[in-house]
Amino acid sequence: MSVIIILIIIGIIVAGGFLAGFIWAVKSGQYDDTYSPAVRMLFDDSKEKTESTSVSKDDSESKTK
Repeated sequence: MSVIIILIIIGIIVAGGFLAGFIWAVKSGQYDDTYSPAVRMLFDDSKEKTESTSVSKDDSESKTK
């Protein structure tokens, strides 16, 4: 039974170490993206969808009569 408690404590310490390492890496800029800002101007812009104001066939026939 005491082995389980020791393993849980060791697991929590190891998990805390990984969490501390991750937080340190994020704060030091390890995951900053330095590549895509240089090539972002080469990406296509997304085209905005605009509503067409075309007149349907029924509307155009009623206006001509």
